[in-house]
Amino acid sequence: MCDAALLDLVHTCPACARSALRDEPAGNARIFLLCGKRPPPDRSSFSGARAHVLAGGSTAECLYQFKQRVDANELSSVRVTTTPRGRLTLMQYQELLFTALYSFRYHLVGGGAAACPDCACSATSDSPVPAVGEEVEALVRQLPPLKGNILVLQSPLIPGCFGHGFSTRCGGVSSGSPSLCSLNLASSRKRRDPDVLVAENWRRLALHAGFSSLPLHLPKVAHGAAVWVLGREQPDSYDAVVTDQRGVVLTAPGADCMTLLFADPRSKVIAAAHAGWRGTLGGVATATLDAMVSEFGCEAAEVMVAVGPSVGPCCFTLQPAEALQFLRIHPDCVPDPESPAPHVDLRLANRVLLERGGVRPAHIHDHMVAPQQQQQQQLLLTSCSSCDSAHFFSHNRDGAHFGTQVGFLWIREGGGS
Repeated sequence: MCDAALLDLVHTCPACARSALRDEPAGNARIFLLCGKRPPPDRSSFSGARAHVLAGGSTAECLYQFKQRVDANELSSVRVTTTPRGRLTLMQYQELLFTALYSFRYHLVGGGAAACPDCACSATSDSPVPAVGEEVEALVRQLPPLKGNILVLQSPLIPGCFGHGFSTRCGGVSSGSPSLCSLNLASSRKRRDPDVLVAENWRRLALHAGFSSLPLHLPKVAHGAAVWVLGREQPDSYDAVVTDQRGVVLTAPGADCMTLLFADPRSKVIAAAHAGWRGTLGGVATATLDAMVSEFGCEAAEVMVAVGPSVGPCCFTLQPAEALQFLRIHPDCVPDPESPAPHVDLRLANRVLLERGGVRPAHIHDHMVAPQQQQQQQLLLTSCSSCDSAHFFSHNRDGAHFGTQVGFLWIREGGGS
């Protein structure tokens, strides 16, 4: 966190800026001059300060450059020097390109052509303020992909009558921090990735995977075992969704937590579930399977389950009081129960629960699938998300500012078996 007075974004004329910044400590202020397509002023006019010119493109482009500089230095507190009308304009960009993690303090100068005819945005504060949404959207659409191209992993268990996949972290535009780079698919007020970048990541994923024209349903995760049957009244929170509707994409988020995709090729019923350690103990996998059977007449033995990338027992530990609860599922779920921080095998726990629910062992694609039966992509699908930082986000590895990948599944229109 940087003191707000030491990081200044200047959106006004040099004369007003020098006046506004005259009390800054010499050589200490970091000043960013937002010029856009206007000719930049002479840096030397800001004597004693490090002045960086943001010029040559649209305001959105320049502010995005500024955001990248702020993020690269893990800063979040900014003082903005501008006119009253400039504040109204810049606050629109702030809303779209930044999150609540950032603090903006506006210092106003000028106020109109009569006060300072050389100021940028010298119009009065009641003049029309331009809409910036289209400009920002155009900016994010032309951003280059990071970490290579989009890579979607698939399971050979899911037949072609369904569209499905598991996203990786490759090919998106998120750059707010290393832990969010690049195809982050969840936004938060507490992280550096604004909604506009997450939406662009979703757009690119949907185009790549082939579901860009379809409605999307993402669980309102509660880390429990509640299941929403699509078409019924939607709960306030739930970790799984089930449907027999065609052309509707079900998704489940994960960043170490398991994403489970269920598909019954006979009944043409699908489900997606989010299974963290709490949801696993609560039986979300079994609850999802039960909903398919009770609501749509599926037979558990016909259901295929693909398990997305998740944290392995190599990396995942819990406190003993939490970890030892997994012993009631299977003793092998906790390989070191005497440890002060026992390791937990979430994938084994969910496999055991699914098999008890009637799913055939060969109908579950997880880390227990024999390696010689897998392609390289399928090996990635069953790897530990915490170990593989090149392909996956991980809360266990990255802490509170982690990114999110998803599993997604839909019934193709007119799809055969």
